[in-house]
Amino acid sequence: MATVELRFSALPEHVRTARLVAAAVARRAGVDEAVLDEVRLAVGEACTRAVGLHQSGGIDAPVEVRLIEEEKQFSIVVGDEAPRVGAASDASGESAESEDEMGLAVISGLVDDVEVTAGEAGGSIRMTWPTAAASAVG
Repeated sequence: MATVELRFSALPEHVRTARLVAAAVARRAGVDEAVLDEVRLAVGEACTRAVGLHQSGGIDAPVEVRLIEEEKQFSIVVGDEAPRVGAASDASGESAESEDEMGLAVISGLVDDVEVTAGEAGGSIRMTWPTAAASAVG
């Protein structure tokens, strides 16, 4: 199992770099060429979401992206350190929450295997795609 880790300041201009790195590592891992655009878009959405959560929460910590190559699958985990303890009650919180839901809906539309976690210490989105090794087997 090979893992590439990427950490970047929570700034929108770094999302493009994360997308490019994710596509390159996915290609090397054996993800089908036809799916690489979906990988790029999904990573862009997940990173943009994490950047937004960090910026709106005043969090200085970097956004973390892990690209994990396993025998039959390739996973990308985008992590943030924005605490989520309950629903926001003010109007600005509701707006941020609806943007968050919209980003998750886009990601779910692009990726079949998505796992979202959130808690007091932050959250993560894990997206998984099959690789050529998995396609060849079954």
